[in-house]
Amino acid sequence: MFSEKTVEMMLSGRKLKLSTGKIARQAGGSVMLEYGKTTMLVTATMKKEVKEGMDFFPLTVEYIEKFYAAGKFPGGFIKRERRPSDDCILTARLIDRPLRPLFPEGFFHEVQIVVTVLSYDGETLPDAVAIIGASAALTISEIPFHGPVSGVTVGHVDGEFVVNPTEEQMKHTRLDLQVAGTSNAIMMVESGSDEFSEEQLLEAISLAHDTIKGINLVQEELKVLTCKEKFCFTPDVKNPVIMEFLESAVKVRLEEAIFVKGKHAQAEAVDALEAVSFEELVAKLNLTDEVKIKSLKKEYSKLYHDFMAMAVRLAILHKSYRPDGRAIMQIRPILAESNVLPIVHGSGLFTRGETQAIGVVTLGSKEDEQIIEGLDSERGANFYLHYNFPPYSVGEVGRMGGIGRRELGHGNLAQRALSYVLPSHEAFPYTIRIVSEITESNGSSSMASVCVGSMALMDAGVPVSNPVAGIAMGLIKEGSNFVVLSDIQGLEDHIGDMDFKVAGTEKGITALQMDIKIEGITREVMEIALAQAKEGKTHILGEMAKAITVPRAEMKDNVPRIEVVRIAKDKIATLIGPGGKNIREIIEITGAKIDINDEGMVNVFSANRASLEQAISLIKACTSDLEVGQEFTGKVVRVLKFGAIVQLTSNKDGMLHVSEIRGKERIENLEDVIKEGEMMHVKIKEIGKDGKIGLTKAKKD
Repeated sequence: MFSEKTVEMMLSGRKLKLSTGKIARQAGGSVMLEYGKTTMLVTATMKKEVKEGMDFFPLTVEYIEKFYAAGKFPGGFIKRERRPSDDCILTARLIDRPLRPLFPEGFFHEVQIVVTVLSYDGETLPDAVAIIGASAALTISEIPFHGPVSGVTVGHVDGEFVVNPTEEQMKHTRLDLQVAGTSNAIMMVESGSDEFSEEQLLEAISLAHDTIKGINLVQEELKVLTCKEKFCFTPDVKNPVIMEFLESAVKVRLEEAIFVKGKHAQAEAVDALEAVSFEELVAKLNLTDEVKIKSLKKEYSKLYHDFMAMAVRLAILHKSYRPDGRAIMQIRPILAESNVLPIVHGSGLFTRGETQAIGVVTLGSKEDEQIIEGLDSERGANFYLHYNFPPYSVGEVGRMGGIGRRELGHGNLAQRALSYVLPSHEAFPYTIRIVSEITESNGSSSMASVCVGSMALMDAGVPVSNPVAGIAMGLIKEGSNFVVLSDIQGLEDHIGDMDFKVAGTEKGITALQMDIKIEGITREVMEIALAQAKEGKTHILGEMAKAITVPRAEMKDNVPRIEVVRIAKDKIATLIGPGGKNIREIIEITGAKIDINDEGMVNVFSANRASLEQAISLIKACTSDLEVGQEFTGKVVRVLKFGAIVQLTSNKDGMLHVSEIRGKERIENLEDVIKEGEMMHVKIKEIGKDGKIGLTKAKKD
């Protein structure tokens, strides 16, 4: 009944198995991938007909994690998987990026790849190996695909690089590097690292590529076993009449238009020439039929913009002449400012050319952590960055609302770049949220988010170890000739072959992201790109330093305060009290937020210093043995003729005798001097053998 084909290999001490022919047989290509005890079903399916008017490649990748894969129920009231999590969307993007350049140019058939995690062993990270499954499904399908391509993760544990580290090893790694490539070249790099050098990262990428070559051979074995015939695809031939007209009548004027300074001025010049030159072509061909003119206009527009892209590429490649007149390694003008907004806890403004971002930092308590639910146990993130890209930033009108995959990806990259310079949560027990509002965009807005986020953190007084800057590198490659561009703008990104983003400090790199549009790049290209990026990053850090160089010594007055009190583990139950009575009382009295962990670390969060000090005083009183001389800020719970009863802790009171209030001065009516419910600062004067506590008034500093 089944004709199952299987190939396997050992990969980092675990068996990688690819099989096809048994499950999901109606899909164009389907593969069951098993790595360790993690199992996923990957399918690739293509529409046979191209949608009318389609002028781009409609590839969609869906990455789905089923909670049953880890023996879990979905959280919330609806016990069914719903929309994909942010992590699932980011993994889908990770799969998409190395695959997309390997489809034929001009191929516009809709292709859908679905990756479903069916079993998760809690040890094998599924994201990078999902690239292997997607490539294998495409490779054995009828879909035209210039693969195979494979992906691996590289960590750095105990001073050594580790390929495909386990979940446990990733908790101790200084590097989280994901690499995808064909047997000949690197297709994609995604990395977060603890200020690694360029040489260290190149070494890790080379190790990854050596491993990838072996995995690709296994995919080729599976392809031979299946022997499915590929769909016959022939790209459309470019209209020779239009191409000849562009070359002879438009080329010179187009070269002038594309080098007009300014994003919008340039776009207007290019669009105006398109309109004028099309009318010239219509007149030259003596066309009068409106239907034919409309059809020709659509074809002309596409070829015109392709011709424009090639003109820009050749000018850069052969003349080292960029559209805005900059040199190959020149950075656009930068203006950096900090503390640009009142009220907020930290802020910055970063402008680089026609790209601009406002960064805002907000500091909160444990309650403000972002709860993340996935195949692993639910966890709270105490640092996160949100990236917003409104349509006005590019001078357009558009729908605003939900966050798209692009915004999630850009925000995640900037978040990773900044995460490596943050203090430990024990040293700085705040939840940190950064928001990057893109107010103008002409390329590299994610790297602007890194720069402005770094400045806003320092403005908020977050003790970061070093400032972080980011830069985007580009590539123009024709045959064996290539040029690497520093700080690419929008047009150069659009017509170029690579978008290589590098972020880091003066000490090293904290994040990398490389995407390409051609079938891979070599180590030589990466070495040049990293060297130029290092020089550019140093320049940008210098410009940022004109606004702010180190974190504020004191946080702003409106920033909530957090302090950590450590108590003995055997005192945790005492602090909490029966049914939470003691901790609730402290919260009600002070208005502070209090969080206790199993190690006896108590985080106290309050909007003002007085409330914070009072809460800490009550916590210490509740969890320590009382001694003569200790001071407390306590609540008067009863007023008697001869004194007042003051609550020191949730379960301990003391007597403040009338003689201790005003010394020898006689007090006729104590209720005229002390009111029930008021707070008093007192000191323990004596502790009787019966445990009764005598108090005296204390002077507060």
